[in-house]
Amino acid sequence: MAITLTEEQWRIFQLLVPAKQFKAVHDLVNETGLDNPMVMGSLTYGESEGWLTIQEQQREELVPAEGANEILQQGLPERQILPLLAEKNSISMQELAQITKEKNIPMNEIIKWGGQRGWFMKNKGELAITEAGRRALQGADADEQALELALHSEKFYLDTLIEKNIDEQRVKELLAKRPALAKIKSRTIRLIELTPTGRELLSGDIRVVREQNQLTSDDIASGEWKNIRLRHYDVTLPAERIYPVKIHLMQKIIQETRTAFLEMGFTEIISPQVESAFWDFDALFQPQDHPARDMQDTFYLERPKIAQLPPEAVVKRVQLTHENGWETGSTGWGYQWDRRRAQQVVLRTHTTATTIRALAANPNPPRRVFCVGKVYRNEAISYKHLPEFFQVDGIVIDEQANLATLLGTLKEFYRKMGFSRVKFKPAFFPYTEPSAEAFFYMESKKTWIELGGSGVFRPEVTRPFGCQVPVLAWGLGLDRLAMLRYGFNDIRELYWSDLDKLKEVSLCQ
Repeated sequence: MAITLTEEQWRIFQLLVPAKQFKAVHDLVNETGLDNPMVMGSLTYGESEGWLTIQEQQREELVPAEGANEILQQGLPERQILPLLAEKNSISMQELAQITKEKNIPMNEIIKWGGQRGWFMKNKGELAITEAGRRALQGADADEQALELALHSEKFYLDTLIEKNIDEQRVKELLAKRPALAKIKSRTIRLIELTPTGRELLSGDIRVVREQNQLTSDDIASGEWKNIRLRHYDVTLPAERIYPVKIHLMQKIIQETRTAFLEMGFTEIISPQVESAFWDFDALFQPQDHPARDMQDTFYLERPKIAQLPPEAVVKRVQLTHENGWETGSTGWGYQWDRRRAQQVVLRTHTTATTIRALAANPNPPRRVFCVGKVYRNEAISYKHLPEFFQVDGIVIDEQANLATLLGTLKEFYRKMGFSRVKFKPAFFPYTEPSAEAFFYMESKKTWIELGGSGVFRPEVTRPFGCQVPVLAWGLGLDRLAMLRYGFNDIRELYWSDLDKLKEVSLCQ
């Protein structure tokens, strides 16, 4: 008995006839070049006719992250430190910090993952190697082996590890929370097998027709209409999911931040990302021997190396404030201020450099200004730290301003951004007194995450620029805000080239 098939159906079914075992849907898609809905529609039709069976199988796929190969070739952070630990048996945390900075290895990942693997243990301020760590020198761990295999496979499923004597559970434990290396994704694999009836019919007489949406006058005139079947559409079949174009998550947070402060009556200001140490540190009464000014924490430029300072009268007042307090009522820091340090060129470490410039340009109340921009700090990369990130800084210059005004302003800003569970804690900054840090509760990690610092500028900051009234100031991190808004556990996810993740995240949150 002859059966009638479309050209597309025949392209699919003829691949099943010689198959001796189940054939996966994704293999049929690849081999025919047809899209997934077309293939599934044909298979569903074949199943309804009793020609084939469709079975579903749940599997876990190991998907290496972009850059995983480079990390693996260089050696995971915990593996890079293994030979040194094996040689010395143990290293003090202070020495380890120095080594990791020199080698640009994240110290927190060494401790975290080395401890989770059982390679290292902390004891009285030292990191010591274990017997398991010494054995690790002899070869790759389970996750390293699995990642190497996945990097050289088109698709790699964890259930195949048993064939290679690799511990699947250990791979999951070590890679499940390490997205910088790989992700473990659940996949539904559909397997197709012909029934005896289907194999007999599809091996027999087949009439192949062409499917079209409609007949043309040429089809009718030529008689070709006899070999054409009008296409039926099954509206219940899964279709390709279409994602509308959307703004990047970080840009959306920046735009919402700008809107929030503009609605609160603030004026937006800007300043350069390449800044002088004078505006970044000295103008804010930060002493020249402060740890934040070390090269381990701040990026200094070689070209240009020297920045132009503001008018000499302003520089002199700032110098005297540092040395003896000038006319601020303070005793200053009690050291000899160095003009050359103030002339150093840095990548700005905070957008407070912008707001202090604005205050110096116009110290007269009332004023409310804010700045959104990128800042840079020589930070070790982790789930909550990046060497470059976005901040929003602002100041309020007002005769009636006080700490209550500051906290109310910030609380209103966070309310506009959709965050209600915010709290403030007392803090210390060289340029504000009193000072407070803002925290938001991160439900996924069951912990409070710091969002930024704030306070009332000290007279040592405002008086040299001719401001005689209270000035409220804050600097808040926007990347962490975005991380919390969109439910990311790792701040780096905002910048990874994971288009699927970016497509799927809902902007209305």
